[in-house]
Amino acid sequence: EYNPPGRRTDKVGLLLDTKGPEVRSGDVIDKIPLQAGDDFTFTIDRTSVIDPLVEKKVTVNYDGFLDDVQVNDVLLVDGGMLSLQVREITDTEARCVTLEGGLFGSRRHLNVQGRSANLPAITEKDWEDLQFGVDEGVDYFALSFVRDAQVIVEVKQWLAERGAEISIIPKIESVDAVRNLDEILDAADGAMVARGDLGAELPVEEVPLIQSEIVNKCNQQGKPVIVATNMLESMIQNPTPTRAEVADITVAVREGADAVMLSGETANGKYPMKALEVMAAAAQRVPWELAPGPNTPFCTPPNNLNVNVMPIRQVPVLPEVGDSSRDELTTHLIAYNATNLANTLQVPIVVFTRSGFMASLLSHFRPRKQVFAFTNNPKVASRMSLYRGVHALLMDFTEDKVETQAVAIKMLQEQGHVMSGDQICLLSAGFNKIWRKTPEQGISFYTVE
Repeated sequence: EYNPPGRRTDKVGLLLDTKGPEVRSGDVIDKIPLQAGDDFTFTIDRTSVIDPLVEKKVTVNYDGFLDDVQVNDVLLVDGGMLSLQVREITDTEARCVTLEGGLFGSRRHLNVQGRSANLPAITEKDWEDLQFGVDEGVDYFALSFVRDAQVIVEVKQWLAERGAEISIIPKIESVDAVRNLDEILDAADGAMVARGDLGAELPVEEVPLIQSEIVNKCNQQGKPVIVATNMLESMIQNPTPTRAEVADITVAVREGADAVMLSGETANGKYPMKALEVMAAAAQRVPWELAPGPNTPFCTPPNNLNVNVMPIRQVPVLPEVGDSSRDELTTHLIAYNATNLANTLQVPIVVFTRSGFMASLLSHFRPRKQVFAFTNNPKVASRMSLYRGVHALLMDFTEDKVETQAVAIKMLQEQGHVMSGDQICLLSAGFNKIWRKTPEQGISFYTVE
């Protein structure tokens, strides 16, 4: 619906968010009012008849719930909107006392503070949703409640068997995921900082530090990272955000996030379009010099030349394993130096790609100006929408390199991205050579006529 021919010049990427294994309470007839000190019971006996006028009790959808909780554990409802402490555990019930009260509604999300539930990594419902995503041709899967790399490997193998090119973005939202962060990022194609459940399982003061760690590690690996949850929470009900929420968006962009994401604000909020406009304005307002800041450990110091150059990220250290490693290093160096040159001249970069790899590399180095990435693959164009600073455009490649470049530049002129007299940086590089008769890789500059 959003990507038909002629509707827009770029492509909107589609991300399918799995429900994941989670612990939820059952239905209640009416919301149950709880005050601090009130007794409350969770039961795994879903056949029991509960009289809300007699006892404050709800069922739980997970039979192993009582094995995962211990006396004195703190249970958080919906990420901490209510909290209860376990006082007694029987064969079928966890009897609690309310610490922080409120209204307890149907199908509330439950967490044990400081621990992850021992649920299966992926549910039958998740497999059904993944198949739906394959059938509909989505670009990304966001896997909920990932605890280690194994589920990512399993889903990637499942996708390979179906010939589906869909990238995996694990949601980091549990204690186990933080503990196994490095192996998860190695196996994944990016990551999402899902701060809601993360703040339920860990002390809230730890969440900003973990967010920074996840963003930095994704940046260093050149993998896209999304910061999500509670970014404009007040706009679910109000037409304007709090100033702290706007600052939160700015911090995420400055830290190096490739994308920031709305949740309840657009899913069930009163002002979905306005929330989107606020988020876009706040993210785009951050100056390039501050995104990411020059003092990050993967930056080089500015040179002493009298030119307007800011630090950019270093080329990753690559293993020395024959010609393939040399080719990869060459590609990295071309992207790195193209960024340096384009930043010095303050000009946009134009690249042609079949796989999107070079566009992702350029995004990693964070050029000052826009990267216009042309591809002949609609799936690649959609996937590149997640790469920060990259504007993906779809076009047919001809056998003639010069002709294809001329058509691309004309397209940019017609869409108002460049004007006559502008200079652009043209990149010819990457593993999959588009023009086999001209195998050279290099950087050139072109003045638009």
